[in-house]
Amino acid sequence: MESELLLHPFPPVWDNHSQILILGTFPSVKSREVKFYYGNPRNRFWAVTASLYGMDVPPSTEEKMRFLLTNGIALWDVVASCRIRGSSDASIADAKGNDVASLLRQTSINRIFTNGKTAKKLYDRLLSGETGMDAVCLPSTSPANASWSLEQLCHAWEVIKS
Repeated sequence: MESELLLHPFPPVWDNHSQILILGTFPSVKSREVKFYYGNPRNRFWAVTASLYGMDVPPSTEEKMRFLLTNGIALWDVVASCRIRGSSDASIADAKGNDVASLLRQTSINRIFTNGKTAKKLYDRLLSGETGMDAVCLPSTSPANASWSLEQLCHAWEVIKS
C-alpha cells in the first residue's frame, strides 16, 4: 500500500540574527502531532542543544523558539513533502526539498548542519545545488541512533557554537 503524500506542517524558525541553520529530514509522527520540531521526548535534540548553551531544556514551544533565536540558530527540515511510513527516515520517498536557498537570502546564515546522515544525503541531493553551501553532518539525535550517548552527542555537536 502506497503511503499518502505529506506536506511539511509548520514553518522554519529563524530571524535576521540567525547565523547557523540546522536541518532535520522531515517531522516525526510525534512532531507532526505537537506541530513543532523534535516533539518526540526521546529525541535528544533539545537536551543536546540546551546543554551546549548551559541551559535547561525549554519546556514550551514558545520557549524553544526563543532559545533558538537567542542563540542565532535557525531550524528547519530538508524535506517539504514526501511519502513516509511512520517516522522512518529510511522510508522517505518522492521527496521534494524546502526552499532553503530563499531562507538563506533573507538571513545572515553562514553555516548549515544536518541532524543525521539521511538529512545530509537528502540535502546534498535536493538542495546543495540551489544553496551553493555545503552542510556539515552531525550525528542524529534520534532515539534510533541509540549507539550515541548524550555525552557523545553533546561533544560532537559543540561545532555549532564555533
